[in-house]
Amino acid sequence: MATMNPDDLEAQPSSSRHPGIDHVLPSASLKSLAHPLRVRIYDELSAYGPLTATGLADRLGESSGATSYHLRQLERAGLVREDTTRGKGRERWWERPPGSVAIPDARSLPPGSAERLAVRLVEDEWLRSREQNFHEFIAEGDQVFGPEWLDIATSDTINLRLTPEQLSALVADLDIVFKKYIDAHKRTPSPASRPVQIHLNAFPLVRGEPTDDTSPKEQR
Repeated sequence: MATMNPDDLEAQPSSSRHPGIDHVLPSASLKSLAHPLRVRIYDELSAYGPLTATGLADRLGESSGATSYHLRQLERAGLVREDTTRGKGRERWWERPPGSVAIPDARSLPPGSAERLAVRLVEDEWLRSREQNFHEFIAEGDQVFGPEWLDIATSDTINLRLTPEQLSALVADLDIVFKKYIDAHKRTPSPASRPVQIHLNAFPLVRGEPTDDTSPKEQR
């Protein structure tokens, strides 16, 4: 497999669905990412910045040999690169190239294809990672953070009844807010800032039924 330069990713079509997405992963990069440990490595570099293979191994409970191997595979796909501003001697630091990525919509891929299976695997691993990060905050946050963080961190569940058009408008409004903060802080973090994750899920409930009349119904 030929090595893909990270700059090649910039040439891939960007997602027009949400702002802040710089490119959609091409097929070769997607299939290279579709390994549980590679997704975890990619997530760690995304959330916490440059790390060595040894540092990743310690964080993920893996051997440095395993993380080194998978870092090389991710490098060949253009998904990570060496941070040449760090390290001494043979020590290599790795980073994710700047820019936000998305994976293709599984519905656009043939059923049973390698690309569609890769999308599902990456989605499953991303979901697992998000759940783990939130669980760690709930379980350990009060031992790590002071009230300046604990008093503002939030997890809300809001139940509404919306049409597809209304949900689309809601997501568009949220995207405007997110893009404001992405543009202000993604590439130039403020002093004393910490890694922060924002999880937003907005979707229709599979077991819900459509509203059958026009009378208003209070939601709880």
